[in-house]
Amino acid sequence: MYNRKTFSQLLTHLPKRQVTVITGMRRVGKSTALRYLLDHVTHSNKLYLDFERIENRVLFNQQSYNDIERGLVALGLNLKQPAVLALDEIQLVPNSTSVIKSLYDTYDIKFLVTGSSSFYLKNHFSESLAGRKQIFEMWPLDFEEFVTFKGFDANRLLSERFRPFLPTYFDLWHDLYEEFIQFGGFPEVVLADTHQDKIDYLKDVLNAYIELDIKLLSDFSVSDSLYKLILLLANRVGSRIDYTKLASLTGLNRHKIKDYLHLLEYTYFIQTISPLTNGIDKEISKQPKMYFSDTGLLQVCGKVSSGALFENKIANQLQPLGKIQYFEKSAGTEIDFILNGEIAFEVKETCTPYDLKTLTDRTKQLSVGDCQLIGRYRPESGFSNFLWGGSLF
Repeated sequence: MYNRKTFSQLLTHLPKRQVTVITGMRRVGKSTALRYLLDHVTHSNKLYLDFERIENRVLFNQQSYNDIERGLVALGLNLKQPAVLALDEIQLVPNSTSVIKSLYDTYDIKFLVTGSSSFYLKNHFSESLAGRKQIFEMWPLDFEEFVTFKGFDANRLLSERFRPFLPTYFDLWHDLYEEFIQFGGFPEVVLADTHQDKIDYLKDVLNAYIELDIKLLSDFSVSDSLYKLILLLANRVGSRIDYTKLASLTGLNRHKIKDYLHLLEYTYFIQTISPLTNGIDKEISKQPKMYFSDTGLLQVCGKVSSGALFENKIANQLQPLGKIQYFEKSAGTEIDFILNGEIAFEVKETCTPYDLKTLTDRTKQLSVGDCQLIGRYRPESGFSNFLWGGSLF
């Protein structure tokens, strides 16, 4: 089993009474994390139930809580002793949170649960399990995890994190980083042997997301419209969201487009970033920019330029580091990313001294302390005053 960064946080929470909730997009490794935690439970009074199996859904869908308790005992769980109950894919049983609350309040049970939908889990758990749970979000692999999954020593990667471009470091990791850009960070995709296997896995992830997660959260007709919208969005990553244009192309109204985009974001399919402005009114009036949560998924959803693909990857890499915004003063005067209001980043596939001067001049218009170029390729000029994308993780 490959170690994920989230595992250490999950292990810290394992002894706590609260429900441990692991959420994130389908196939990012939530079930693996659940089994990892179960392996670290020191006693044998534990039970794993996968709600993709119909018999487990039937058990939790019974009207009588007493019958549910009897079923758990029949499966080997001793409710008279401290117990651990692991429930996988709880979004498939809509009343599961009510059952968990009842059992949590009645018995000494530590719950470990996973679900594929942030939208479902955050809303239902807030209502039913207020104060009784902690949510941990899982994402596709970052580059450090990617390197580990590929069988390399990630400790060698750490030495140059966020340091200026170094040709030797670039030569060591360039090929792996290019694969990371092209195919993203879903664990199964990373471990797949062939190009075609990777594409097939990504298509399967997309299909499962629409056919299972989306249909669970909405009516049947939504999945067809949403798929068409996803294909349009793939060609617009890194651009401000034009609701009117999208409505015109899809035949849907602007309000429905906004609802669908919220659904895509709440279910981890896309991420949006707001503009950096002087006030909330201006921020609301300006349109956010949109990126896919995984560049592999982006690739199977549409033909994307090399530059847009790289910018999307950088958005993914910066996302765990804090709040990301963009800056735009007027047409042609823009900065790609502002991190935590403190540092400005401009993304260029091949960085030049002119790019750095332009970014420095634009940053002076903001109350931002620092700025950095982020590049993808080795400049022929020998210029090195930029961050290589592979050093961000």
